[in-house]
Amino acid sequence: VQLVESGGGSVQTGGSLRLSCVVTAAAANTYCLAWFRKAPGKEREGVALIGNDGRTSYTDSVKGRFTISQDNAKNTLYLQMNSLKSDDTATYYCAAVFRRCAPPESDYAMSYWGKGTLVTVVS
Repeated sequence: VQLVESGGGSVQTGGSLRLSCVVTAAAANTYCLAWFRKAPGKEREGVALIGNDGRTSYTDSVKGRFTISQDNAKNTLYLQMNSLKSDDTATYYCAAVFRRCAPPESDYAMSYWGKGTLVTVVS
């Protein structure tokens, strides 16, 4: 299983970015895909989840601003981030586990990880 993130960069406060994660794996009927982030000096935290059934879950701090989605034809997971704040500055990781999502998911519960993509929000 391989997960490769892209789309990070520097953006001004209030701006938008879309992160992508290409997932290379054998076909699976049941899975949970997630975005986590780690800010400097802070623990890694879950941001958003999506299951094979399309159900989503978000941490409170991003609700209404971030949207997780997937394109099964492209084997790609997305995170649309709008109204970005300085607190959103972090390295963002996609992660996967082959079972149903059980929100909130802890990082130790995920089996596979990408290497991360850095998002910097500047004022």
